[in-house]
Amino acid sequence: MIIPVEKLSTDAVHGLIEEFITREGTDYGEVEFSLSDKVEQVKTQLANGEVVVVFDAVLESVSIKTRRDADKAEREYQQMLDGDFTTGQAAEPDDFGFNQDVYHDD
Repeated sequence: MIIPVEKLSTDAVHGLIEEFITREGTDYGEVEFSLSDKVEQVKTQLANGEVVVVFDAVLESVSIKTRRDADKAEREYQQMLDGDFTTGQAAEPDDFGFNQDVYHDD
């Protein structure tokens, strides 16, 4: 479930942003950015909707995800609630443009 960032305290948003930034632990980019620069970049992405705050009811956790990943997770969760576990069709292309097969027991 997408949580409107405006509903969270400034401290909560800041903590989520820092966790999101440091999740991978290493920066492999050509240009090093300070933590404060990265925080500002993510704040901008939150403001323009590129990334969103998401509550995962199954894991009972909150995180930041890309809008695309959050929308996909929402659809999959709704399918689970609706009991629609298989569609018999290929899944959407992944981030690399490949179609993933949907496997199910018949």
